[in-house]
Formats: sequence, structure tokens, C-alpha cells
Amino acid sequence: MANMFALVLAVATLLTGVIWCLDRFKWAPARRIKIEALRVETDGKIDGKALALVARQPGWIESCVSIFPVLAVVFILRSFLYEPFQIPSGSMMPTLLIGDFILVEKYAYGVKDPITQTMLVKTGKPQRGDIAVFKYPLDKNIDYIKRVVGLPGDTVHYDPDSKKLTITPACQTGTECQPATMLEYSPLEKSSWFIGFEPAEGRSGQMTTRFFDTKTEAERAEGLRGLFMAERNEKLGSEFHETLMIPGVANGATEYYQQPGSPANTWIVPEGKYFMMGDNRDNSADSRYWGFVPEENFVGKATGIWMSFEKQEGEWPTGVRFSRIGGIH
Repeated sequence: MANMFALVLAVATLLTGVIWCLDRFKWAPARRIKIEALRVETDGKIDGKALALVARQPGWIESCVSIFPVLAVVFILRSFLYEPFQIPSGSMMPTLLIGDFILVEKYAYGVKDPITQTMLVKTGKPQRGDIAVFKYPLDKNIDYIKRVVGLPGDTVHYDPDSKKLTITPACQTGTECQPATMLEYSPLEKSSWFIGFEPAEGRSGQMTTRFFDTKTEAERAEGLRGLFMAERNEKLGSEFHETLMIPGVANGATEYYQQPGSPANTWIVPEGKYFMMGDNRDNSADSRYWGFVPEENFVGKATGIWMSFEKQEGEWPTGVRFSRIGGIH
């Protein structure tokens, strides 16, 4: 779908650009010559209305000429600089919330052909701790957003009981290999986030998961079946970030992706691939379940929130969260 939109935008920009060039360099000069000829024929006595009729562009040409600069700017910005994305689920809570609209830096890892996604110029590599948008490996028509946890060559172990990560960095040739290290964590605390369950509209007997921040949505959370989540800070790379989890509930480790030749809950990241996880550790479909993300699947790095609406998944917005507009950590 994203590539189809890029294709439509590229075709529209190209067609209106051709019309703009034809008008600027052929049709407009021809109109000016025609106007001068009429002035000479009438000895300058032709009135303004008559000249306006002669100089008038056909409506479709005028529309194309007017819209081309706008399409060109949008095409360049969206294809090579920044692209807007909407956060559709709670898998990156509390860092990114449902209803956040983010900007993704398209050139963070390389400049790609917007249609074929072929790498044109490489500008960098995903770093541990980056929040990145990428094409879902099992269906490239779907965009996912997760945090980079494991780099090529890393060994990643996730304990489904303590919900902590241990990473053995890749051993670079000619350097001293680093030992396996559990990430640094702050103490586990009760969060203001409440996970509740409501009857699914139109689906008898099924429940819908809802996330409420009781600092602002306590009334809606009242009376719902559910529980308060737990939170703690995790140091990934050089920065701390918040993570959420359901206390006392172990992950379904039996559903994890089992890499051939590796122990359970442990993954060795292949060359050219990355291990991605959501910050909402018990509510994220990520590399633990479906494996690694090839480097060519990366779309860009999430850099800021430009708009945020108060909403739940599948619901209409009920307000605007102006306090969330700004950078992402």
C-alpha cells in the first residue's frame, strides 16, 4: 500500500511536471507572441478583456501548473527526507501511544528509490536503541515500528519470567570480545497505565484490549476488568527508556521463534539482520515471535511526534494531546 501511494504520487508529479514544462517553455511563450501580434494589428487599441481571453490558459493546464510545485515538494519530502506515520497499536507504549503521529527520517540509514526501495546511497546503519519503522518481514505491505535491540552478530537472550534482556555483542575481528551482559534496569514499579478488557462491538463473547492512563482517563477505566501494569527503565545503548509489562504474568515462550541450533529464548542475529522489540513487552508482536528484520526492510528512524490524538485502537479521537508533541526517546 505504501509503495502504491509512492507510485501514484510519482506518476502524478511526473505528469503535472511535464505539463508545467510545456506551459512554461512552449505554450506560455506562444501566448505572449499571440498577444503582441494582436497589439500590433490593433495599433495597441485592443482592450484588456480581449487580451485576457487570448492569454487565458485552458482550465486543466492551469490546474496542473498550479498543483505541480506542491506535488514536487511533497514527493521530495516524503520520498527522501521525512514521512509521517500513525501509531496504530500499543506495542511501543509508553514511548509511543495509539494516536501519535510521528515523523520518520527517511535518510537516516540510506536514500532509496521510492518505488522499488532499491538502496541508492547508504548513509548509516541502525543502532542499538533506535526506534525504527520497517517493512514487516512476513508481509512487506505492512509497516511496523519497534526498537532496535540486537545488531548483526549479537546473541540476544530474553528471560520470559524476569522479562530482562541479556546481550552478548558481536565479536569484531581484531578486538577483545565482550562478555554477555544483562542490560541495566531500574526497580519495577506500579504504572499509571491500566490494561482493561471491554466487550468487542459486534463480536459476541469476544473482548477488546484497552490501555488507559489513569492520570487522565481514570473514569473510563473504572469498572473494567483488568489490572495495573508495571514499568521500569531499561538502558539500551547509551540511553534509558521506559518499558511496560503485565506483572506476575510470564510471556508465552512456547510461541517464540525457535532459531535452529540455538537454545530456547536465545537468538543469534545473522549478518545483515536485526532483532527488534516493542517497549510494551507483554503486548508486542516482534522478533521474539517472527524472527529477524533484514537491513533492506528498514524505512527510517522515528525522530519526533508532530501530532497526538487521544484515542483507543479502532476508535475515533476524543481530543488532542499537545503535551506529547516533540522529540522521541
